[in-house]
Amino acid sequence: MAIGTALAGRVLAIDDDRELLRNFSICLEQDGHRVSSAHTLAEGLRLAATQPFHVCLLDRSLGPDSGTEALPRFRQLAPQMRVIVVTAHGGVGEAVRAMSEGACDYLVKPCSPEQLRIAVARQVDTRRLLDRLEQFERDATARAFRLSSRNAAMNEALRVANQVAATDANVLLLGETGTGKGVLAAAIHAASPRAPAPMATINCPSLNDEMMEAELFGDSRGGDGAMHGPVGRVAYAEGGTVFLDEIGDFPLSLQPRLLRFIQDRLYERAGDPTTRKADARIIASTNHDLDAMVAAGTFRQDLLYRLNVITISLPPLRERPEDIADLAQGFVERYADSYRLPARGLSAPTLALLRQYRWPGNVRELQNLMERAVILCPNAQIGPEFIAIARPPGESPIAVPGAPLSLEELERLHIQSILASCDTLEAAARTLGIDSSTLYRKRKAYEL
Repeated sequence: MAIGTALAGRVLAIDDDRELLRNFSICLEQDGHRVSSAHTLAEGLRLAATQPFHVCLLDRSLGPDSGTEALPRFRQLAPQMRVIVVTAHGGVGEAVRAMSEGACDYLVKPCSPEQLRIAVARQVDTRRLLDRLEQFERDATARAFRLSSRNAAMNEALRVANQVAATDANVLLLGETGTGKGVLAAAIHAASPRAPAPMATINCPSLNDEMMEAELFGDSRGGDGAMHGPVGRVAYAEGGTVFLDEIGDFPLSLQPRLLRFIQDRLYERAGDPTTRKADARIIASTNHDLDAMVAAGTFRQDLLYRLNVITISLPPLRERPEDIADLAQGFVERYADSYRLPARGLSAPTLALLRQYRWPGNVRELQNLMERAVILCPNAQIGPEFIAIARPPGESPIAVPGAPLSLEELERLHIQSILASCDTLEAAARTLGIDSSTLYRKRKAYEL
C-alpha cells in the first residue's frame, strides 16, 4: 500500500549489493520517494555531504568498511538524516548497538517490500515532525495573530499573500518593525505546498558577515569535510522556505552568493569548495527603503529584482485603528488561557486609550502590552491603569476616562485634542458644548 506523497521523502541507500539497491529503489519510488544509491561507503558519505536526505538505508558491512562505525561521520555530515541500519541475521546484535550510537531503526535481510516501506515511511514521518517542532512557537503566534482585518489596505495585503502562497515565487514583505511581517511569512509558508517541510528563519541584523555565511550556507571549516558549525539554513529548509527577516541588513559582501542561490539554488559551505544544491523558497522582509539603498550602493539592484517578484506592504497599526480592538481582545484571550488568569476583556476606557495611541511599535507593541496587562490585572475587565503606554519625552498624556489624571488635567487635554481636530474656535466650542467666550478663557488659562 502506497504511503502517499505527503510522506514521500529523499532516501539514500548504501549497500555493496547492486541488485538489492535496485530493488530498494523500485519499491520506494513506487511510494513517491526519491532514491539515490551508493555501493561504497565513500560514495555514500559524499552524497550525504552534498545532498539533503530524510532517511539513509545503511548496510552494516560494506566490503572492507563498516557502516556502523561510520555512523558518527554521517551524524557530522547530515545531522538531520535518519539512519536505518540494514543487516544480515547474524548482525542483529550489532545493529541494536548501532541504535544506541545514533541509528534510528534496523532492517534484517532479506526484508519484505512492506517492511521496507513501513520502516522508511516511519522515519520520513518522524523527520518531518522534528523539522516542524522548531516552527511551533512561530506557528502558534500565527494562529493567534488575526489574519483577517477590517482595514482595506491590510485586507489587500492578505489577499495577495493568499494568492502567492500557492506558487514558488519569491516574496518581499515591506513594513515598519512590528507590523507582523514574520507572522505573515509563516502564514504564507503554512498555506503553500511546501508546508510539510520546514521554514527556517534568519534574523539578518543579528549576524555579522562570517556568522551570516555559516548560518545561511553551513560551516565545514576544519579541513576534513565534517560539520564544525551550523549545517546551514538552506539545507535545513530543503523543500520548504527560508525567511530572511530584515533583508536590508544583509551583508553587502555576501549578496552575490545569495543572488546565486536564489537564481540557481547552488551554494558552498564555508571552508568547503563542494557545490551543493537545495530547493528552498525565499521570503524576505524589510523596514528599509531598498530603492534608496540601491541608489546609495549598499544593496545590489539585481538582488532586489530577484527578491521582489511579489511585494506586499503591511500598513502600520496607527493606520488601521479599526483592527485594534479585535487584535487586543485576541491577545488577551490567548494570554489569559495560557497563564490561566482571570482577564477576559478590555474596559471601554481602555479601548479608548488604545485607539488614541500612535503605536510606534505596531502589533508587536500591542501584543506585549496585552501580555503585561493580563498578568497584572486581577479582574475580568482590564482597566487603563494596567496599560503601560510609554510616550516620547514631551508628549502629552492621553486623555481618556479612567486615566490617572486630575480633572483639571483631563479637561486641559480634552480641550487641546478638540481644538486640534476642529477648523475654527466656534466649531470646537460647539463640540465641547460651551460658548466661544468660555472656550477663549479656558484656552488662555491652560496656555493652549
